[in-house]
Amino acid sequence: MFRVRFAPSPTGYLHIGGARTALFNWLFARRHGGVFVLRIEDTDAERSSAEMVEGILDGLRWLGLEWDEGPKVDGPYAPYFQSERLESYRAMAERLVEEGKAYRCYCTPEELQARRAEAEAAGGAWRYDRACCSLDDETRAAYEAEQRPHAIRFLVPPGSAEFEDLVRGHIVFDNANIEDFVVLRSDGYPTYHLSVVADDVEMKITHVVRGDDHISNTPKHVLLYRAVDAPVPQFAHVPLILGPDKKRLSKRHGATSVMEYARQGYLPEAMVNFLALLGWSPGAGDRELFTAAELTAIFDLRGISGGNAVFNQEKLDWFNQQHMLRLSPLELATRLKPWLEAAGLWSDDLLEERHAWFFAVLELLKVRAKRLDEYAPLGRFFFSDELDWDDVAVKKHLAPDSAGDNLTAVSAALAELDTFDPVSIETAVRATADARGVKAATLIHAMRVALTGKTVSPGLFEVASLLGRERVRQRVHAAIARGAAARA
Repeated sequence: MFRVRFAPSPTGYLHIGGARTALFNWLFARRHGGVFVLRIEDTDAERSSAEMVEGILDGLRWLGLEWDEGPKVDGPYAPYFQSERLESYRAMAERLVEEGKAYRCYCTPEELQARRAEAEAAGGAWRYDRACCSLDDETRAAYEAEQRPHAIRFLVPPGSAEFEDLVRGHIVFDNANIEDFVVLRSDGYPTYHLSVVADDVEMKITHVVRGDDHISNTPKHVLLYRAVDAPVPQFAHVPLILGPDKKRLSKRHGATSVMEYARQGYLPEAMVNFLALLGWSPGAGDRELFTAAELTAIFDLRGISGGNAVFNQEKLDWFNQQHMLRLSPLELATRLKPWLEAAGLWSDDLLEERHAWFFAVLELLKVRAKRLDEYAPLGRFFFSDELDWDDVAVKKHLAPDSAGDNLTAVSAALAELDTFDPVSIETAVRATADARGVKAATLIHAMRVALTGKTVSPGLFEVASLLGRERVRQRVHAAIARGAAARA
């Protein structure tokens, strides 16, 4: 059974890059009937926090990436917090020392810094010189007697570390270029290299799908897997996500936290669709819109591109709008409820006796809205008779001398209609314009401002029909008075 893991560090919230890595792992596990493990790498006690852990869990849940083993789910290899697995790491480090594959390093930070400075002053690069690898028993015993702090360094063997990367192909590192790296610090805490390998071994991880910024770490991990006689997982290093300026995606490019996008009104299914196609090709021609189930059915690690992906906000907006258009009226209404409540526009009858009218309003708005948070400002005039007037629009379209008479004539024509539907309303408005010798656009612009307070809205005649005859009459008369006041 394939087993993959997503192992975030709770020193920040779930960001876009991490979310995509989690998604690729989740899709791979679901595609092959495998296990998706969530492991929290919280050994950095100073920067990790329970709040950040919850933020990561919330982000994964929002995306629909439920894990099979991990926090609040448990599993056969618990605990899934590295801070609770320290003894396991220390045991592996001691095992490596006992087998001659690692050694204790008593060099102090000051000594290491002095030797590094000396090498650099001589014009050369410096790496650890294995000073403690060949200590005699007497010196080592003396250090131990004085309880001198020590780290444990892995003894890099001669030869090479090579692995098959499912994205980048065969990769070989010459071990001569890898220094004896620390696996256990002097404070008893593991380095990333030790903890990640120890956990992968114990949790029987078969595939490691992670960002390609980890490629330089992978040869060290390969050496550690071999040192403890464990199978080396298959690796797939995913390219980075860049901002529009082709620099690594960061806060300067806008929201990077997944839950920030949720707060901005993006749909999780749109974000999943968008992230999946950032650096991965489904091999489905020009098709771009997929559900999570459809992505699962076709996901293949070999479709991951070796080149960096560029985060395109406009493309995300497009995906979001397309997925909103796919929602049923009831589903869209349900998702919008919190946003309309926050704007003071919600009433329970919108999903009860007024649901047909409400769904018709949403149908009119959804071709313009790109996010859930845009529905309330776009459609406020439907739900509230307190219009947010655009003063410039009032002066331009309601204040001219003829505006009041034109609107009065339109109101009279609308009052005579047998049916108050878009076609009848349009016919009446255009006929009134002809009768008064003015351009139809003049009346349409004035009517739009009268009914919505703005110069931009969904189709005027559909808006008027949904507002209803009486509300239109009231707003036109209010607009005539407002225009007169602006003219005075």
